[in-house]
Amino acid sequence: MAILEKVMEVKKFHIEGLAEFKPRVFNDDRGYFFESFNLAFFNKNISDLKFVQDNQSMSKKGVLRGLHFQKPPFEQGKLVRVITGSALDVAVDIRKASPTYGQHVSVILSSEANNVFWIPPGFAHGFLSLEDQTIFSYKCTNFYDFESEDALKWNDKDLKIDWGVIDPIVSEKDQEAQEFENYSSPF
Repeated sequence: MAILEKVMEVKKFHIEGLAEFKPRVFNDDRGYFFESFNLAFFNKNISDLKFVQDNQSMSKKGVLRGLHFQKPPFEQGKLVRVITGSALDVAVDIRKASPTYGQHVSVILSSEANNVFWIPPGFAHGFLSLEDQTIFSYKCTNFYDFESEDALKWNDKDLKIDWGVIDPIVSEKDQEAQEFENYSSPF
């Protein structure tokens, strides 16, 4: 298993559970190759993962999606990456017993960096597309369940997320999401 150490570089954050992975990229005159997912590597660095659904979206520059999550028993862990373009990706800790409850981590994901961000269950998640035609892809540990979906307001004053934009393109549903101070987390 020593070969697994060469697959990706792992970066941990001040919020337990979150991790960024930077794959080893092999370039030559034909192009490039890298492993964006290796089950043995991720299980060694995160936990026993079981992905059941892959999702993909395309967004214009300035589109902000989030902050989304699913409530138990349909909570989802997400392994996210950008295939084309770039995005500011944000994960907010909504685990009540966590010492970092209400804090967030932001990561720039890009097709140039080929980085991958792990967001475990118990986090609200959102991203801002930084380029036109940004293709965002993510693996989920649980199936989508309409009745379990929920969201926090992307520009919540208590979360203090610096999205770097003043007037992003946001869905009506995301504009009407709940405020953090009034939210009672099931996590």
